[in-house]
Amino acid sequence: MVAQLEHQFRLRRLSIQGLWFYIQPMMGSMQALSIVIKKVIADDLMGSSVLNLLQSQAKAMAGDSAVRSLLEKMAQCASSAYLSILERWVNEGIIDDPYGEFFIAENKSLHKESLTQDYDAKYWKQRYSLKDGIPSFLSNSAGIILTTGKYLNVMRECGHNVQVPVSEDSKLVKFGANHHYLECIKTAYDFASGELLNLVKEKYDLMGKLRSIKHYLLLDQGDFLVHFMDIASEELSKRSDDVSVEKLQSLLDIALRSTAAAADPSNEDLTCCLERSSLLKKLATLKDLITKAEIDCQEEAVSLDGLETFSLSYKVVWPLSIVISRKALTKYQLIFRFLFHCKHVSRQLCGAWQVHQGIRALNMRGTAVPRSSLLCRSMLKFVNSLLHYLTFEVLEPNWHIMHGRLQTAKSIDEVIHYHDFFLDKCLRECLLLLPVLLKKVERLMSICLQYAAATQWLISSSVLIPKSDALADMGPAPTKSKQGKSRGPPQALKVATGNATVTESILNFEKEFNSELHSLGPILSSSSQAEPYLTHLAQWILGVGNES
Repeated sequence: MVAQLEHQFRLRRLSIQGLWFYIQPMMGSMQALSIVIKKVIADDLMGSSVLNLLQSQAKAMAGDSAVRSLLEKMAQCASSAYLSILERWVNEGIIDDPYGEFFIAENKSLHKESLTQDYDAKYWKQRYSLKDGIPSFLSNSAGIILTTGKYLNVMRECGHNVQVPVSEDSKLVKFGANHHYLECIKTAYDFASGELLNLVKEKYDLMGKLRSIKHYLLLDQGDFLVHFMDIASEELSKRSDDVSVEKLQSLLDIALRSTAAAADPSNEDLTCCLERSSLLKKLATLKDLITKAEIDCQEEAVSLDGLETFSLSYKVVWPLSIVISRKALTKYQLIFRFLFHCKHVSRQLCGAWQVHQGIRALNMRGTAVPRSSLLCRSMLKFVNSLLHYLTFEVLEPNWHIMHGRLQTAKSIDEVIHYHDFFLDKCLRECLLLLPVLLKKVERLMSICLQYAAATQWLISSSVLIPKSDALADMGPAPTKSKQGKSRGPPQALKVATGNATVTESILNFEKEFNSELHSLGPILSSSSQAEPYLTHLAQWILGVGNES
């Protein structure tokens, strides 16, 4: 048009009427270009915003095919540079964006090491993130595009340099109505996702690590823990400040080497640690799990001992830290501390039960020992049934569900989701996210520990217990003669007169334990309406209450 006007002007044939005639075909196109340029200048648009403007203007001019064709061609030409940035990101995981026009931002201040150190690490979600102003033709695929580059970056940081195979048909040359560019992006995503999943599962043995964590932190194989508690009981009974973590670690290593855990190649990744607060207080500090309003956490009036603060940790390397992050490990540790405490209470009650069994040959009539024995049995039943519920009704079934899902997962993000879902479900079903129930259970176990610690005194105050050599000389339990009289050793044991203080102490333990147990039953029953998994535990608690 310009050449035509210039030619007419040189021939001195260009008049106002002629000018108006010649520019008629281009009026719409020139006006559309003017609108685009004015908007770009006025709003200082760049990158994807310009592409969106060109596309929206082309759609607005649907009635003028010439103008629409012009704007679509401009959008195609303007997007070629943008598509080259996109192509390198989805094929290599590299952002080559000198003018900051791409819709994916990289936060270089976030490092992968934070995944193993910081509970609230933002690396996986914020190292690469979407910016505002995504091109409209890529809006539905923005998440896949972001994820594809993230996966490629993970592999590159593992030293596993991989690039999406690119053919002439899969190059992102232009976008159009045939959506070929979307197929290229989907192909790149499938390749990157499959490669990373294979790398994590095969080379870094994700499932093996998860099984190892289950053995140790969820006490799937508890033989090492039994041996460890045997040899470390003296150290763990000290005040938390006086416990030597180095000594505990050496004792743990001994326990691991001398039990079935020695066959696990990952046992060297297990380490000891001491927490600074009780389990309830630790839960109160994790605001994403439970709000402080839900749990009234008082400062500990007395210093904690090693048994209350002991925990296990696990060394995790990149890229497994994407799945087994510091946050996930903290959740494992919360479950471990609760299980460990239950095991400790059960162990102490077993010791008290053995004390009762050791004096069965004596005449206990007229003493408080039979009542104490019955109370000990009720406490043991409570703790062991709680442990059975936690392990066989919560942890094991949920683990098998997660294991099956991980086998069919198609991306690392699905693996993370299934793993986090498993941990959150276990935390809730183990009562750790139900503060009222947890405090009740902790109170019951505290009573059991107090009773177990007092058992030796209670028995010795009720019965004259002979020395160990005297017991050895006594031989078997007394038998009855033909005349029906008891025949026993010449030095018969004298039963002490009823000790009112001992009887009162046992009755107080019994009253307090039964009171707490009965108050727990209704809470479990009402909670089971919203949390059906508590039904079995509620039925058992009510059964114990009726028995006792």
